[in-house]
Amino acid sequence: MQGKALVLVLGDQVTPSLSSLAAAERGRDVVLMVEVAEEATYVRHHKKKIAFLFSAMRHFAEALRQAGWKVDYVRLDDPGNRGSFTGELERAITRHKPERVLVTEPGEWRVRAAMESWSERFGLPVEILEDDRFLCSREAFADWAEGRKQLRMEFFYREMRRKSGLLMDGGEPEGGRWNFDAENRKPAKTDLFMPKPVHSEPDEITREVLDLVAERFPDHFGDLQPFWFAVTAEGAEAALAHFLEEALPSFGDYQDAMLSDERFLYHSVLSLYINAGLLDPLEVCRRVEAEYRAGRAPLNAAEGFIRQIIGWREYVRGIYWLKMPDYVEQNFFEAVRPLPDFYWTAETEMACIRAAVTQTKEEAYAHHIQRLMVTGNFALLAGIDPKAVHEWYLVVYADAYEWVEAPNTLGMALFADGGLLGSKPYAASGNYINKMSDYCSGCAYDVKRKTGEGACPFNPLYWDFLARNEDKLRGNPRLAQIYRTWDRMADDKRADYRKSAAAFLDALR
Repeated sequence: MQGKALVLVLGDQVTPSLSSLAAAERGRDVVLMVEVAEEATYVRHHKKKIAFLFSAMRHFAEALRQAGWKVDYVRLDDPGNRGSFTGELERAITRHKPERVLVTEPGEWRVRAAMESWSERFGLPVEILEDDRFLCSREAFADWAEGRKQLRMEFFYREMRRKSGLLMDGGEPEGGRWNFDAENRKPAKTDLFMPKPVHSEPDEITREVLDLVAERFPDHFGDLQPFWFAVTAEGAEAALAHFLEEALPSFGDYQDAMLSDERFLYHSVLSLYINAGLLDPLEVCRRVEAEYRAGRAPLNAAEGFIRQIIGWREYVRGIYWLKMPDYVEQNFFEAVRPLPDFYWTAETEMACIRAAVTQTKEEAYAHHIQRLMVTGNFALLAGIDPKAVHEWYLVVYADAYEWVEAPNTLGMALFADGGLLGSKPYAASGNYINKMSDYCSGCAYDVKRKTGEGACPFNPLYWDFLARNEDKLRGNPRLAQIYRTWDRMADDKRADYRKSAAAFLDALR
C-alpha cells in the first residue's frame, strides 16, 4: 500500500474523474486546491476569466468534500498565501506531511517545468500523471508527427475519427466525406432566430468571488459584470443541453458568420467549460453525434462541431507540446510593430475591430472567425509583433490557456511558425469581412474603396502584406494565383496600395 498522498488539483482540472484523483484514496489522501496571484497575473487575465476559474474551483472543492474527500483549499486572500503553486505546495507539505505528491499534468509548459523541480526541492516523490481527458496523448501525437514534412490537421483529424468512432459508417466517414466545411460558410441575416446561451445566476460563492476580483484586480482588462458563466458541472450541462436543442441544427451553416447585434449566433460557448474540465469533450461530441443520428441536426453541423473538438482542439495541443518552449518565440515574418491601443480600448473607426474588441471586453468571448479573420487578420496584415498578439489572446478570453491559444494565434492566425500548422496565411481584404458580416455597412471606412482616404484599411494592407513578404510567400503554391494578380497590376496601382498602407500604418504609431 502506498503512503499518504497530497493531490494538487489545478484550476482547469475541475473534473471528478481526473487521473490524479483516480490514483488517490478518498478519505485518506488530501486534495490541495489553491488560488494564487501568480496564475492570475503572469499575464493580466480578463476579470471574468479569473472570476470564472476561482468560482469553479470553490464549487468543485465543495463537491469533493460532499463526495468524501479531504480538501485543503487556500483562497487568494488567505493569510500566508505565498502566491505560487510552488510556495503553496511547500506550505501544504508542512501542514499535512505527505509521503508523496500526485498531480495531473498541467496544460502549460511553464507549470510543467515548475512541477519537474518539486521532487528534488521537497525531497518527496512527485508523480505527474497523464491528462486522460484528451483523446490523443502527447506521446501518441509525437508518434503521429514523426517523419512527416507537414503536420496537417485534416489527416490527424481522420485518425481521431477512426479512433473515437465518431460519425463513422464502418471504416468510412458518415456521408462519404470527412469534412463538410464547404457547407459551413453562409453569411447570416438579422431576421434569423438566434438563441442566446444559457445565463447562470451568480450564487453566494460566485458573488463572493466577484467581490474579491473587483478588489484585487481592478486594473485588469475587461468587464466583470454582468457575470453569467456557469461554474458547476450541472450549470455547464444545462448550457450543453440548450445548445444541442436550440443552436446545433443551424451551427454548421452559420459558424463563420458575424453580425453586429448577435454576439453568439449559433455558437455553443462551451469551450470555457470544456477547457476548465466542467464538461468532458468526448462525451460532448457523442451527444452531438446522437443529435445527428436522431435526425435533429444535419451532418454538416455535427461534423463541423466535432471537428473543432477532436480535430483542432486535440491537434493544437499536440503541436504545443511537440514544439514548446521555442514555439512562442516564432516570428516568420519578422514582425515588430507594437500592438495598437485599440486592441484594449476598442477605440477605432474600423467597425469590425471595434465590434470584436468591445464584445471581447464585455464578454471575455468572441467566436473563432472574429478571432481569426478580424483581430487576427488585422494583426497579420499590419505586421504586429506575434508575441504581443499571443499574449493579448491569452489575456482576453475565458477559454484561453497557452496550450490551445498559442498554436491557434501564432500558427493559424499569424503564420508565425512559417507554415508548420497552416498551409498558407489566413490573410484577407475587406471583401471577406463584408461577405461574412454586417460590420461594413456601419463603418466609417468604405469597403469598396481600395486605396486613398476613406478606403477600408484591410484593402491596402492586404496587398502590402503580400508585397513586403514576397520573398517568403511567392513560392507558396496556394498563393500563386494571387501573386499573378499582383504581377498583372499596373505599376501606379501597386504603388497606390503600398502608399495607402504606409499612411495607415504610420498613423498607428
